Amino acid sequence: MLIPKKLKHRKAHRGHTRGKAMAGNYISFGSFGLRAITNGWVTSRQIEAARRAMTRYVQRGGKIWIRIFPDKPITMKGNEIPMGGGKGAVDHFVAVVKKGRMMFEIDGVTPDQAREAMRLASHKLPVKTRFEGRQKV
Repeated sequence: MLIPKKLKHRKAHRGHTRGKAMAGNYISFGSFGLRAITNGWVTSRQIEAARRAMTRYVQRGGKIWIRIFPDKPITMKGNEIPMGGGKGAVDHFVAVVKKGRMMFEIDGVTPDQAREAMRLASHKLPVKTRFEGRQKV
């Protein structure tokens, strides 16, 4: 699973997920991509599950790029803990995904293979997605 090596601050505020992606919103590396069309948090476990689904489908063909990284710490307090006592311990990490963000890219496979691999990956993710191909220049 993906986790940051080092953090400036151990615990982060929740923030908000309004707006659309201003960076990482086009295909940079591969020929096909999976774009988020809703906002949300994607955990490191969900990213890994999507990566495994894609890799398993294309087997040894093609190259996959993961364009999101879970760098936001999410804290949880234990069950049946009374109110107060401060913020809980870091439980897991999430990537903040805004609509328009390109989450995964793939190359070296046919368009049908890429579409099916991305479809399998999209079932593992909590945001709505759309399959896209590189624009002809």
